[in-house]
Amino acid sequence: MITLYGIKTCDTCRKAMKALDGAGRAYTFVDLRADAEMTVLAPEWLAAVGTDTLVNRKSTTWRSLSEDDKAKAESDAGAAELLAAHPTLVKRPVIETGGEVFVGWTGEVQKKVGV
Repeated sequence: MITLYGIKTCDTCRKAMKALDGAGRAYTFVDLRADAEMTVLAPEWLAAVGTDTLVNRKSTTWRSLSEDDKAKAESDAGAAELLAAHPTLVKRPVIETGGEVFVGWTGEVQKKVGV
């Protein structure tokens, strides 16, 4: 089973859902802001993919953070705290398939999820 974590208004998330639908792949969508337990998920994802992959340093949310908050993202514990407080800092979508975690909607991710 595939779980896709994202934000309903995110264009990349919508592309991923459309592609999964088109490929007949069943998935569950979880809204990062409304439904995700980020205090649990963020540390797990950081352990799986790392801070550089998971934290979106190009986002509007990132640009609005203080320098002190940005410095927190240098450690996994600090990054987990930031992601829990600001779920829109997560690069999207995050896709879980069994024991694997993928971030983004690149060609490589699409192959790995069978699209």
